Formats: sequence, C-alpha cells, structure tokens
Amino acid sequence: MERMYTKNGVPLRVRGDRVFGPTGRQVGRVYGKKVFAPSGRYVGTVVNDRLVYRSTDSAAGRGAYAPSTATPLVAAPKVRSAVWGEEPRFA
Repeated sequence: MERMYTKNGVPLRVRGDRVFGPTGRQVGRVYGKKVFAPSGRYVGTVVNDRLVYRSTDSAAGRGAYAPSTATPLVAAPKVRSAVWGEEPRFA
C-alpha cells in the first residue's frame, strides 16, 4: 500500500512501515495493523486503506524512534469513511 487516508479522508503516504503526513513529516510507523508515533504513542489502527483511532487499541505502546521526512504529498482528500473509530490524533 503506497497511499492511506485518515478516517476523515486526509491523504497519507506509506513507504515500507513508515507513514508520512501531507507535509512530508513522518507521523507513524506500522506494527501489524497499528500505527505508532515517533514517541511510541498509539496513533491509529489500519482498516483497509484508512487510519482510524480506536480507544480500545489506545493502551498499546511501542518504543520511541527517530522520525524521517519525505517530500510533501500532493493528493486529493477522500470522502469521510463510516468505519468505526475517530480521526487519528497526530502530535
């Protein structure tokens, strides 16, 4: 998967296990179906091509890591999804 969207349709770029926001800043790293911020804090769960914050998964955590950057993403947003959960909270 090269492209992912948040629940509200914000486009994200995926390179390997790294997830980048529209500005090119790394917002997370994928571990299984969960995404964690550079601080190790839970960001969201991957559901198909969407990243969704689920409070039931929020107790999980990982070790901190150094974020990287990518070129800014130029992509149109998608329509909001009805999938269960909330918009992810990026730091």
